Amino acid sequence: MLPVPRLRPLLALSLLTFACSKTAPEPAQDASPGPQASASTPAPTPSASSSASPEDAGPTSCPSGMILVDGDYCTELELTCKKSWYAKWNDKTICEEFEQPSKCSGQKVHKRFCIDTYEYPNKKGERPRVMFKFPEAQHLCAVEDKRVCTETEWTMACEGPEYKPYPYGYARDPKVCNGDRDYIEPKVTGHDEKGAPFMAFDSKDATVAKPELERLWQGVESGSQPRCVSDYGVWDMPGNADELAGSETPEPTSKFDNVTTGGPWLYGVRNQCRPKIYTHNEGFAYYYLSTRCCSEPDGKPTDPRSPKQIKRREKWRP
Repeated sequence: MLPVPRLRPLLALSLLTFACSKTAPEPAQDASPGPQASASTPAPTPSASSSASPEDAGPTSCPSGMILVDGDYCTELELTCKKSWYAKWNDKTICEEFEQPSKCSGQKVHKRFCIDTYEYPNKKGERPRVMFKFPEAQHLCAVEDKRVCTETEWTMACEGPEYKPYPYGYARDPKVCNGDRDYIEPKVTGHDEKGAPFMAFDSKDATVAKPELERLWQGVESGSQPRCVSDYGVWDMPGNADELAGSETPEPTSKFDNVTTGGPWLYGVRNQCRPKIYTHNEGFAYYYLSTRCCSEPDGKPTDPRSPKQIKRREKWRP
């Protein structure tokens, strides 16, 4: 067992509904629009009937470097935890293994979309980029004629056609997808008039921020985890860097345009496919927070706006 990290309790929203999981991540708690999914296998094999690489899918399905996901998203899953432990410093029950198979007790919604194989910048052998806010993530994807993936797209690509709780199966393994690392206390450079800390990693002074980000980094390069691949063929989803996605969950659960999903490399946090954090606003950036881009398949135009921005009929501002 790794030493217990000193993760401060944080105000959170506990909404995850799957069996034996309480929910609570890092700077806030986990939540989910529906429960989880499936079992630990030595090496995930992409489903030929439900997914394809850009080469398999053909030239008109997805751009180079993207995976075609074509299948059904389940709006509500039933999972039973067989073995768990409680991370009191993070107010979260960690399920070590779920019973299999998972059961879709909600609706199955068909989805067909393209998703980046790796976290941004979607380059094998490079570190995922971190520390951007949701609007910046949106614009980085839009430059490539893509958009930030929605929360259900991200979950579906991670769970695979069998709705597994981890892309590799039903049993948690932090060695498969980089996780359960010891917590490193971020440095504080000062406080504002209300007592809120100024974090060194978020400093506008690059000579302060850059070495601090390097000190805190415990991630691995994209594509370096051969078993951290979903059955759809998407790499590095839970663990390693956390990811931004577009919220599709209405208020009061989700007040913002974005969610965070997947979980970072830390000990005693999420690192499953379905749990989400809905409490971070669009201006939130963090030293382990990355993103991933999606697009419409088959050469269709991609709207760079988030689902809620589309619903509000907001104009896109390049």
